[in-house]
Amino acid sequence: QVRVVESGGGLVQPGGSLRLSCAASGFPGSRYAVNWYRQAPGKEREFLASITASGGGTNYADSVRGRFTISRDNAKNMVYLHMNSLNPEDTAVYFCHATEDTYDAWGEGTQVTVSS
Repeated sequence: QVRVVESGGGLVQPGGSLRLSCAASGFPGSRYAVNWYRQAPGKEREFLASITASGGGTNYADSVRGRFTISRDNAKNMVYLHMNSLNPEDTAVYFCHATEDTYDAWGEGTQVTVSS
C-alpha cells in the first residue's frame, strides 16, 4: 500500500523559515514523482512545487518561486520543502502527493501558520 506522511509544520513568525518533510512508502519501484500543494481556509488547493523521481527536474508555482525549494533524498525515501521568507499568506495546510505509474498517494497534510 502506497503512503505518504507529511511533517514539519508549525507556527512561525513572518520572515521565518520551515522545512516540511514527506515520507513515502510502498511504492514498488521507488521511482515516484512528488508534488507539494497547500490549501488555505476557504480557498482551493494550490500547486506549489514538483520534483521528478531522480530529483533532476523541479518546477515551482510563481507564488513561491525563489522562496521555496523542493529536494529529495532517495536513500531515505524523503522529499522536503524548504520554505523561506514566510508571510501570513503562506498560512495553510500543506500536502504531499506522490505518483508512480498507476500508484497515487496523498498525505493528510501538515498545518503551517505564519503569525507574529
